[in-house]
Amino acid sequence: MSRTSHSAPPSLADELLIDAEIDDDGVQQAPVPTSPRWLLVLGLVLIGINLRPALSSLAPVLGQIKTEIGISATMAGLLTTLPVLCLGLFGPLAPQLARRFGSERSIAAVLLLLAAGIALRSQLGLHGLLLGSLLSGAAIGMIGVLLPGIVKRDFPQQAGLMTGVYTMALCLGAALAAGATVPLDHLFGQRWQAALAFWAIPALLAFAVWWPQLGQGQQQHAGHWQVSGLWREALAWQVTAYMGLQSSLSYIVFGWMPSILIERGLSPLDAGLMMSLSIMVQVIASLGVPLLAQRCPDQRLPIACVMTLTLAGLLGMLYAPPSQLWLWAVLLGIGQGGAFSMALSLLVLRSPDSHVAAHLSGMAQGVGYTIAACGPLAAGIIHDVAGNWAPVGWLFGGIAGAALCFGLLAGRQRLVRARAVRLD
Repeated sequence: MSRTSHSAPPSLADELLIDAEIDDDGVQQAPVPTSPRWLLVLGLVLIGINLRPALSSLAPVLGQIKTEIGISATMAGLLTTLPVLCLGLFGPLAPQLARRFGSERSIAAVLLLLAAGIALRSQLGLHGLLLGSLLSGAAIGMIGVLLPGIVKRDFPQQAGLMTGVYTMALCLGAALAAGATVPLDHLFGQRWQAALAFWAIPALLAFAVWWPQLGQGQQQHAGHWQVSGLWREALAWQVTAYMGLQSSLSYIVFGWMPSILIERGLSPLDAGLMMSLSIMVQVIASLGVPLLAQRCPDQRLPIACVMTLTLAGLLGMLYAPPSQLWLWAVLLGIGQGGAFSMALSLLVLRSPDSHVAAHLSGMAQGVGYTIAACGPLAAGIIHDVAGNWAPVGWLFGGIAGAALCFGLLAGRQRLVRARAVRLD
């Protein structure tokens, strides 16, 4: 027996956190809590903080790594590409883990995998860096899919607030790792291995705080929803392309911006702090831009604004006088924070119901992060060929221009023509 979903389009405040388990009716009721609510919130915040350090901690010491183990910029680009690629490849496995073991237990196991991957990057030279990056990216991809479902299930009346908390935790973790890795390198006597391994400690701390949640009973799966027609829908591919292309610019920043700034004359410490400043500014933009976008008849103008600011910030960081870099870092943070939050918003605003939104999210992130992974690798190849970072401006312009085109198409006021059907 099947039943088609005719529910109203989800509101942005309630649905910005896409639930990976929305298709399973039995898990949508929150279990009886076995630990204080504040401990659950603390665990969620600590987990969110851990979803970016593995991505942003490598770049500030990447030059030192290249010198010590003798790798090219192309190989260094592969180190920054692997985790991003794994976000898209392993994220779709998360709902199956949750159905088999429960979301709480799955997150606990994957936190240990994340800590192991981060620690492995400090061992076995290049092989450890590659394998550790792969494991870290796989763990981040799976947790990133599972965590929003728990937030929506356990905080149904505070989805908007928890969206802000989740976003701030992501940005805080990325900024801390970008700004603190070089000081840690100095503290440990110019040992980048110890500086990178340090970021396994917050993951283990998050695991310890999350441990009480493992007492939750696994929910029964009482029904299943199936979505059809999504992958044949042009609008869904436009949303996916925008997600992937704007993410590509973000991961180029995570992977290469400190190296670009060091080549422009900044010290490794100042380069890391500059990237940390840009990431922290993203918090304000990621919270404010969706609220402003809701007041527009469609999302084309906000998307055009944030992509223009993103490109201006990237070009400023690449070519502007060093004394002005802080200004361009702020503009870049506003642009990229707004671009990312608009990409998340489109997943909801272009979906007719929450089931389609969850599947569109899986498509946009799975395919989108695969697209995004090409950006850091391409930047490294361009640097190897040209011998400097100046030509990467053309790459910035090409990706930003393509993101703008697909964003303008995705920003039109319309819904994807996909259908959700309940299978009893």
